Amino acid sequence: MAGPGRVWQCCSVPPTPPDQLAVPRLHRAARFEDAVHGLVERRLRRTGWQPNIIAYAGYGAPGWARVLCRVLLGRPDTRRRGRLDKVRGWRSFATLPAKHIRVTIEADGVRQEVTADRSGFVDTVIEADFTPGWGCVRLSVADAEPVEALVRVLDPAVRFGILSDIDDTVMVTALPRPLLAAWNTFVLDEHARTAVPGMAVLYERLATAHPGAPVFYLSTGAWNVAPTLTRFLSRHLYPAGPLLLTDWGPTADRWFRSGREHKRATLARLSREFPEVRWLLIGDDGQHDPEIYREFAAAHPDHVAGVAIRQLSPTQSVLAGSLPAPAGRPSSGPVGQKWLSAPDGAGLWKLLREADLV
Repeated sequence: MAGPGRVWQCCSVPPTPPDQLAVPRLHRAARFEDAVHGLVERRLRRTGWQPNIIAYAGYGAPGWARVLCRVLLGRPDTRRRGRLDKVRGWRSFATLPAKHIRVTIEADGVRQEVTADRSGFVDTVIEADFTPGWGCVRLSVADAEPVEALVRVLDPAVRFGILSDIDDTVMVTALPRPLLAAWNTFVLDEHARTAVPGMAVLYERLATAHPGAPVFYLSTGAWNVAPTLTRFLSRHLYPAGPLLLTDWGPTADRWFRSGREHKRATLARLSREFPEVRWLLIGDDGQHDPEIYREFAAAHPDHVAGVAIRQLSPTQSVLAGSLPAPAGRPSSGPVGQKWLSAPDGAGLWKLLREADLV
C-alpha cells in the first residue's frame, strides 16, 4: 500500500471520512423516520428480506479513493430478476435502508470495514494503490452477494476537470421546480427524459481535448435516482463520471436537505482533494448555478478554469423560477475567469474555443 507521504503530495488530499466525524443529535423528523423504518425492517426481515448493496461510482487519486454505496433491504430473489427496461421514478424511492450495517471494502489487498449510516449510506475513504483511470473496489455485507464499485482515479499530472450540473444542463426538465421534483421523482419513466441538444458532444470534445480530464456530475437530486441517471447519461453518450448527489428525506438536523449547500460543500471538498486541478464549471441559468459558481470562483480563483452557463429559453427560465438572461460572448468574471453563456452545447463549444479553454 502506498505510503501517505507519497500519496498526499501528489495532486490530491484525502478528506476526513464522514464516519469519523462527530454525530449530532438527530432532528425529530429523522427520529420519527428511523422509528418507522425500524418497525418495517423487523417485519420484512421476518419474511426473509436481506441486505443488498447498491454501488455508486467513486473517485480518487493514486493512494486513496472515495467509496460510495448504499445498503438496502430486498427480497432474496432481487439479484436474480432481470433489470426492468422501463423504471417509473417512484420505484427508486420505494426502498428501505439497512441502517448501521457493517460493510467490507477491499481494494488491492487492502481490507477496511465501515458502518452504513441511518440511511444505509457509506461515504468513506480507503487508502490503497490505485492506478490512474477507472478502477474498482469490492463491497460486501453478510448474507449478500459482493458487488464491485467503479472508482475514477485521477492521474497526478491532471490539471483540468469538468464539473457539470444535471437538470436543465444535460437533461431537459423545463418545469416549475416544485412540480419538477414530484413529476421526475414519482411519475416519469426514465426513457421519457431528453438530453439538452449538443451537450453530450460538447463533453466528449472537452474530454478528447484534455486527455485524462475527469467529468463529475453534481446535482441536488437524491441518490435514489443514481442508477436511472447513470443509464440516462450512458444512453445519450455522455462521458462516464461519478455522480455527486444528496440524501433523500429528513437529515440529521433539518426537515429537508439544502441543495445549494450540497453544491457549495462539494465544490469546496473537490478543491481540497485536488488542489492542482482547475475546473470548468458547467450549469444553467435556471436556478442557482451562476450564484454558486461565482461564489466558488471568488473564494478559489486558482481552481476555476472557466464557467459555461447553458442559457434557458425565456419560457424555460420563467418556469424554472428565474428571469431570462441574454446570451453572451466570452467575458471576465469578478475574479478574472472566463464566463460564457449559450443556449446549447454547440454554442458553448464555439465560445470555449474562442476563449482558449480547449
